[in-house]
Amino acid sequence: MDINRRRVLQLLGSAPLAAGFVWTEAEVVEAQRRTQQARTTARFKPAFFSAPEYATVVLLADLIIPRDERSGSASDAGVPEFIDFMMVDQPTRQIPMRGGLAWLDAECNARFDRTFVAATEAERGKILDDISGLEPLEPAHSHGMEFFRSFRDLVATGFWTSKMGIDDLQFMGNVFVREFNGCPDEVLKKLELI
Repeated sequence: MDINRRRVLQLLGSAPLAAGFVWTEAEVVEAQRRTQQARTTARFKPAFFSAPEYATVVLLADLIIPRDERSGSASDAGVPEFIDFMMVDQPTRQIPMRGGLAWLDAECNARFDRTFVAATEAERGKILDDISGLEPLEPAHSHGMEFFRSFRDLVATGFWTSKMGIDDLQFMGNVFVREFNGCPDEVLKKLELI
């Protein structure tokens, strides 16, 4: 679908972004369950995203949480599938997501005459730097920044609620402690409490 900058801004403005990306605990748990179930099949086919949108979701998720020496990337953890499941049957969330992905492609096309997926690593980096919120924001990038922040939060939620993400955190769960002897002295010294 060919979409221009004006249409992207119209889509983004038609639904409050903050409301569009708020997840309940039950939704996260259900999406993770469905993600793990889908990963057991041979090839995942998105229920919400078009093929080009899904390619952007996979790429952007992996740029946010890349593979490192400790664990796999967002896509290795099933985050794109998780995001697809979160979008299904959520009309208030679908418009901001589609609008944000379209904004990313429109911005990339305006700057580099290619889509986000087709852009070079340096070109993608320039756009993401502009919408990351780390640099002063140009008003023309405000919708992109809102989308990126929401998308980044969704990627983090998907990753750190997955088995890989929990392992990455080295979370041991609730472990019964028969006797608590207080905080070790070396920790208290480090915190400058003794």
